[in-house]
Amino acid sequence: MVKEEIKKIIVVCFGAFLNAISVNFFLIPADVYASGFTGLAQLLSSIFGEFTPFTVSTGILLFLLNIPVTILGWKKVGKSFTFYSFVSVILTTLFLEIIPVTQHSPDILLNAVFGGVFAALGVGLTLKWGASTGGMDIIAMILSRMKDRPVGTYFFTMNAVIIVSAGYLFGWESALYTLVALYVSTRLIDAIHTRHEKLTAMIITKKSDELKKAIHNKLVRGITTLPAKGAFTNEPKEMLMIVITRYELYDLEHIIRDVDPNAFTNIVQTTGIFGFFRRD
Repeated sequence: MVKEEIKKIIVVCFGAFLNAISVNFFLIPADVYASGFTGLAQLLSSIFGEFTPFTVSTGILLFLLNIPVTILGWKKVGKSFTFYSFVSVILTTLFLEIIPVTQHSPDILLNAVFGGVFAALGVGLTLKWGASTGGMDIIAMILSRMKDRPVGTYFFTMNAVIIVSAGYLFGWESALYTLVALYVSTRLIDAIHTRHEKLTAMIITKKSDELKKAIHNKLVRGITTLPAKGAFTNEPKEMLMIVITRYELYDLEHIIRDVDPNAFTNIVQTTGIFGFFRRD
């Protein structure tokens, strides 16, 4: 357990470093914006620098924007996920302040592409290890815990506001290249972690009672049990079927590994559900 937590901290730290590299080496020098709260922090920083007599760095604004979201996440989502997400935010802020803003290429397209690549590597690795980069990820978790709402709509709305505002205030070329960066980062995050917002896990196990208890202690998801039998051994087993969000995949994998390492699990895409999929 201690080794796992140390590995997780290292991965979160590395992900934060990659996010800062993306912003300070590629996106800011090219006036291209990231997605989510990072992009919002960039946009606010540009507005302060352009229209007010004082400047506020992207890192500081990112930290301030995440404070109320983290408090809400701590109460509604869970301490572990929120803690590591806020650690990621703190480290990203630190790296953004330490790493100088440096232009490595005058080509805006190259900056947009490589900015998207480095951001996706940072976000994808962080998500894969059961944390997030804060901001909209925590909001998505809160919404999914409350009701089955289409969280993609909120991501799209925030990114649309960033793109339109950037285009209106600083020129539409920046907005168009921001779309390139968003496309690149989205595709790569999908490849590293998972492209699906919701997943269905079908778990064949001999330890269904222990597994159900462990899952309910960690996740607020309903579980359906079905009788199963091994075709070769004829041993009686049970299949647990559970729908989760992509942010909970890490926790579910570790629960299964701890309770029943011999369980067979099939993870499939869930294109849609009817009714709530949380545990009442």
